[in-house]
Amino acid sequence: MKIDPRSHVPIYLQIADGIREAVAAGIYSPGESLPSLRVLALDVQVNPNTVQRAYDELARDGLIYSRRGKGLFVAEQGKANALERARKTVRRLFDQGVQAGHSAGMDANDIRAVFQASMSAKEKQ
Repeated sequence: MKIDPRSHVPIYLQIADGIREAVAAGIYSPGESLPSLRVLALDVQVNPNTVQRAYDELARDGLIYSRRGKGLFVAEQGKANALERARKTVRRLFDQGVQAGHSAGMDANDIRAVFQASMSAKEKQ
């Protein structure tokens, strides 16, 4: 997980988003334990309170749950929740891109071409 301290996105949200992405990608499976607060804090070099805030955010979203004395685990519906949130984020960003294209005078074909070029570039990575 990469954290950018210069980003306008708060660090706890960067951590939460990184875990969401890992769950959506299947890196963490339902029922699997997550790193402890201290371990993750050391790994990303932040205060444990920052990790706690990220974990609280994920718990509120139903992505993870706590088992007293055992740790934090990915919820059964965690992957579905993470994918749904990713879809909403991508849709919002697509909407912004389409709006920016329209504002610049691009027609639908121009916008599709930009999208296709972006997808092609990503597939080559």
